[in-house]
Parts: sequence; structure tokens; C-alpha cells
Amino acid sequence: MPLGLRRKKNKSRESSNLVENEEVGGHATGSSVKSTANGAGLPPPPANLRPKLVFHTQLAHGSPTGRIEGFTNVKELYGKIADTFNLSPPEILFCTLNTHKIDMEKLLGGQIGLEDFIFAHMKGIKKEVEVFKSEEALGLTITDNGAGYAFIKRIKEGSVVDNVKVISVGDHIECINGKNIVGTRHYEVARMLKELPKEQKFTLKLVEPMKAFEMLEPRSKGAKPASENKLGTGRGTLRLRAKGPATVEEVPTEFEEKAVKKVDDLLESYMGIRDTELAATMVEVGRDKKNPDEFAMALDEALGDFAFPDEFVFDVWGAIGDAKQGRL
Repeated sequence: MPLGLRRKKNKSRESSNLVENEEVGGHATGSSVKSTANGAGLPPPPANLRPKLVFHTQLAHGSPTGRIEGFTNVKELYGKIADTFNLSPPEILFCTLNTHKIDMEKLLGGQIGLEDFIFAHMKGIKKEVEVFKSEEALGLTITDNGAGYAFIKRIKEGSVVDNVKVISVGDHIECINGKNIVGTRHYEVARMLKELPKEQKFTLKLVEPMKAFEMLEPRSKGAKPASENKLGTGRGTLRLRAKGPATVEEVPTEFEEKAVKKVDDLLESYMGIRDTELAATMVEVGRDKKNPDEFAMALDEALGDFAFPDEFVFDVWGAIGDAKQGRL
């Protein structure tokens, strides 16, 4: 199908417990299971015979250490963390890996290193702020937690929002002009903000992450575009998917890291969002495609809900090709 004709397509409960007197430093138990087949070319063993991966977790503002296992996507992960600490899953805003700080470079996305330690950031203070949109661009980059909460990943220095000091990186956007947007994907939230009329005021209801005393510090602008954003550490990664089971995979190659970062940059440039899981899926879809039209058709099949602009698809195709040739 030519680019111009593309259309938008329309748990068993496992025990989790707290760990007494254990130092922070997460790890996973059990050996890695290949996502497709083992070295002898045989299919992987049944799920009930595979080694269970166990991760350590804490609440970012302070808590005992807990163990979680048996999750296959982000929503289930939040459920396991909530069960461990006797919380409700909607109280969790997002998770970071290997740091309790609100560090957008360490944000949990679609992959977790098998030795990563998971910190859950809980809902904190609610706030309502009025903003005057003096420019077309607000200077926000939006992402979401994979479970229905869109939040601010980056604030551009000198932008409209940068001048509103009560708005911070990590804030969950709950309402825009009184409309509740919980459950709305990040790209839709970015579009709604972009379409707000210029030279008028609008209101945001925000929820900031709960902070421990030592985390009360000057506002961060969030992750920098040029920084290296590793997808995982340790001897492998657990790949969480919106559709289908989680799989244990090798640490991303240099090609995959560079391609994913470039595609994530393009997502921010075209759509005002950052999403490493989405970027990784696009790289995976495009790595063996022979031309842009074939890539566009594969994207429609895998990610039909997005209806990406044709120019964006061409640029992503080019970025994947550049990464293959070592030009990134």
C-alpha cells in the first residue's frame, strides 16, 4: 500500500514479599531464556518450566525492599509492586531503574535489565495551575507510564512552561481545562496541548511524584536529548510488550541503541512525545524491510492506532537505514 493511501486501523496471582536487611542492588534469579529458540534450534520450554525472574523494588520516597515476579507488562508490574506494599496500583505514577530520583534518563520503559533495581514513584501533591499560551509551542515533551498516566518528561529551557515554576518534570497531567485525561495516550495529550489556542489562558491539574526529604531540590529540566539512554544493564533485558508475553533478550546491540535513540528523537520532534518502547518496536518492525512502502504497511499492521504522518515514516525509515550503515 503506498504511503499516501495508508489509513488508521481501527493473572495468576503470585506471592510477593518484603526482604529484610538486604542492601539495595537488584538482581534477577534464574538463567536467561531466549525469546525464540535455544542454541540447538528447539522451541523454548513451556512457561511453567521456565526459570522465574525475580526483581527487587522499593518505593522511591522510602520503603523496605520487596521482591516481585511473574509480570509480563507494565500494568502487571505495577500490580505486583502495589501488592508488595499494600497499595492500590493507580497510586503509582511511574518507575525508575537504579535510582530513587526523578531521573527521566532512568525511566522504566519497555525493557528492564535483569539486574536492574526498580523504584516506584507514588502520587504526591495535587496542584492546579493557569498558563498563558504566549507561543505556539509550550516547550513540553510528554510520555506515559504504560498504564494510563501521561506525564511531563522534559521542559525546554526558556519556553512558556519553563516560566511557570510550579510545573515540574515528572508531573502527571490529570486534567486540561477541566477535562479528565487519565487513560489518554501521550501522543493524544501532546496533540491536545498543541491545539490549545494561542494568546489565551488554560488550566492544568497536575499530580507531582511523592518526594523524600533529600529529594527536595531545584527543578530539573528532565532528560537531555543528546544523552545516552541505556535500555537496560546487566546480562540481558526483560522486554515488556503491550501485546504478547514478555521475553528475555540479549542486551541491545549498538545498532539497536543508536536506532532507537534516533527514532525516539523523531517522535519528540514530530509528535511531542518520547517513548523508547514505541521506538524499539518501530526499529524491530523496520530492520528487515526493503523499502519505505513495505515499512509503512508493517507499521500499520503493528501500530495501526497511531496513523503516523508519511514524512515521519520516511524519516524513521532513513534513520534505521543510517543506523545499519553506521552513519548515526
